Amino acid sequence: MNILLWHVHGSWTTAFVQGPHTYLVPVTPDRGPDGRGRAETFTWPSSVREVTPAELAEAPVDLVVLQRPHEEELAARLLGGRRPGRDVPAVYLEHNTPRGDVPDTRHPVADRPDLTLVHVTHFNRLFWDNGSTPTAVIEHGIVDPGHLYTGRLPRAAVVVNEPVRRRRHVGTDLLPGLAEAAPLDVFGMRTEGLAEELGLSADRCRSADLPQSRLHAAMAERRLYLHPVRWTSLGLSLLEAMHLGMPVVVLATTEAVEAVPAGAGVLSTRPEELARAARRYLADPEAAARDGARARQAALERYGLKRFLDDWERLIAEVRS
Repeated sequence: MNILLWHVHGSWTTAFVQGPHTYLVPVTPDRGPDGRGRAETFTWPSSVREVTPAELAEAPVDLVVLQRPHEEELAARLLGGRRPGRDVPAVYLEHNTPRGDVPDTRHPVADRPDLTLVHVTHFNRLFWDNGSTPTAVIEHGIVDPGHLYTGRLPRAAVVVNEPVRRRRHVGTDLLPGLAEAAPLDVFGMRTEGLAEELGLSADRCRSADLPQSRLHAAMAERRLYLHPVRWTSLGLSLLEAMHLGMPVVVLATTEAVEAVPAGAGVLSTRPEELARAARRYLADPEAAARDGARARQAALERYGLKRFLDDWERLIAEVRS
């Protein structure tokens, strides 16, 4: 099939395009938000094809995966008047937790019988007001990076984009206290100047923006993975860290409580407990490696790529029937 989707979430799309279809990704000369084309920092197969707006007008499209509220009108315009959900089968994929008046936040496609609303976690489906729109949950899948963990550096890895702007949502305010327990290496976009912003020394909080090809190896050198996120969807970086064989120290919020089983790390709503766990892993590399191995096994079982793709194939068949 030909599946139309915009390049919105690079990590999620990397897993999705491993399926058996042709994936049409809009591209515009400025490569702006509605025309980013193929990813530059992720490895996508040749089945992902860049298409211009002019090419889409006549392109055969079997399914549209909508991910942002304005994409429905955008797709109809680019597809020569063919409307998602009416003229072309469509699903709306929601990546995020609700914002606003939680738990009464109404989803943009609530009460839409012509669409299927797909959530990436059960927590998200529970907290969004979906109205009468048919819903499904397809949990994340990860392209396995392999068991790369060495833990040779007695530091904690954190992966977060834009920690200064996103602040409390991603737990940036918790980092100074956690940095007292373990020196931090924070990876992600727009992390430069984070130590200065938080009043930390350069050694207690280092930051870098690495491509995925280098990120996994860098993460796996750190003794543990720290996930201080308060209110976002289940972070793919957490699942990637578990796949790498890293022990994880995680704020027990949103879907994280389902993703991290006993023995794979430490979950708590108390930052001081996370700090204690980080200190323990720094002091006991063997315990860190054991818990990391259990984290990897749990992630492979629940968030493996085959299960993810099989779930999508079943849903696509239902939507198109």
